Amino acid sequence: MSEILLKGKNIWKSFDGVHALKDIDIEIEKGKIICLAGENGCGKSTLVKILSGVHQPTKGTIEIEGEEITNLTPIKAIEKGIQVIYQDLSLFPHMSVAENIAMNHMVRSREKFIDKKEIEKIAKEQLEKIGANLDINMPVRNLSIANKQLVAIARALSLDTKILFMDEPTTALTKKEVSKLLKIVVGLKEKGISIVFISHKLNEVFEISDQITVIRDGIKVGDFSAKELNPKSLSFYMTGREIGHGRYRKPEKTENVLELKNLTKTNNYTDINIELEKGDILGITGLLGSGRTELALSIFGLNAPESGEILVEGKKVEIKSPVDALDNGIALLPEDRLTQGLFLDSSEKVNITATILDKIKNKFGILNSKEEKVLAKNTVNKVNVNNKNIDLKVRNLSGGNQQKIVLGKWMVTDPKVFILDAPTVGVDIGSKSEIYEKIQDSARDGMGIILISDELEEIMANCNKVAIMHEGKIIKALNESDLDKEGIEEEMFNIINNSKRGEIVE
Repeated sequence: MSEILLKGKNIWKSFDGVHALKDIDIEIEKGKIICLAGENGCGKSTLVKILSGVHQPTKGTIEIEGEEITNLTPIKAIEKGIQVIYQDLSLFPHMSVAENIAMNHMVRSREKFIDKKEIEKIAKEQLEKIGANLDINMPVRNLSIANKQLVAIARALSLDTKILFMDEPTTALTKKEVSKLLKIVVGLKEKGISIVFISHKLNEVFEISDQITVIRDGIKVGDFSAKELNPKSLSFYMTGREIGHGRYRKPEKTENVLELKNLTKTNNYTDINIELEKGDILGITGLLGSGRTELALSIFGLNAPESGEILVEGKKVEIKSPVDALDNGIALLPEDRLTQGLFLDSSEKVNITATILDKIKNKFGILNSKEEKVLAKNTVNKVNVNNKNIDLKVRNLSGGNQQKIVLGKWMVTDPKVFILDAPTVGVDIGSKSEIYEKIQDSARDGMGIILISDELEEIMANCNKVAIMHEGKIIKALNESDLDKEGIEEEMFNIINNSKRGEIVE
């Protein structure tokens, strides 16, 4: 008979009279992996915060190992074996790996003195549990995102964790790192630890989940065995509508809007040659560190190349700054929307119009507030941001809607060339579909688009050309007929991940 570690019954949660959760029942069984699935803003994070004591439910009860717990707090939850690893990991960057791992254990034991040997012993034991080999004396700030994730897991395990909530743990990881992390998660399950896994990447959900609990608009749609569902049916339950992306195809040959000729920057990329026609969606893929983001920054004036040429509509241009890029009709949606793409404490309106202030000022340099408002409203509607309040701070939007704001703020510049670096990272399936639709519509209208992504499914759905990069070089170029070949996705995967690299295909 299964052992239920945690049970939430009839959970309701309201914020300022708005229901975030409505009558949710959930059971977490010992040694099982449950995926919480749903679009951004559906209530997943709120439910996790209630089950871990951060929020109190408006109504409902929580039982831990058969005991009803009133006024659950984070401290009580930790004492009961509940741990949460949030997206930001909440590590201390200037402290060592060992100190980060042992921190919670030392706080709980109320030690008056720090015993370095005890700290190192705890760290080594916890890292050994997950099969990780890290330098325990290294400052955490020097670790990769993947290794920081391991430190966060090891820290959680130091307190005899029984239930581990993991919120989007693979967002910034490479495929190899994701594979390693998922093996660790399955290993924890085999040790009897329950995992509640939140991810927008459906392939990961199906790879490790025993159960998938779907939430939509604060209401539980159902609990499903992972074997009952497939990506299409899960997408439908999450969104309430059919989600599908047809392959983008460019109808006819057009003139070049962007050319890169022998573009080179030492330790970034070498001898890059690209032709982008109007209406092209060129996918650039490869492992993190392959030079793809550095190339994008160079085209946008943030990473000056040492040699080579950039041509826009056949004319050689000098792009030394983002202002030069915008003057030449080039826009960039950056890799990290939170630190590079948005003013989080400013409104939707301010974020959308930030790229075109000169166009909405009068001859005296005064902003035309009426024009700003109209432009912001039109853009919010065009990119389908769910919250239409243009005065709302962007910080308060879901990840998908934040990304739509970034998309909109660059679309208002009406670019000839639009570079999108990882445009759907951390975005739910519904928002992802809408973003794909906007990208493809823009290409059909004649915009040249460069789409940088490590998700081959995203590349295949949206791109009519692909360039695979490795160690700063384009090692494989694929045209539309190449992409139509049977087994091409598997071939691309092997080129990206294996040491035997393909030759350039013209």
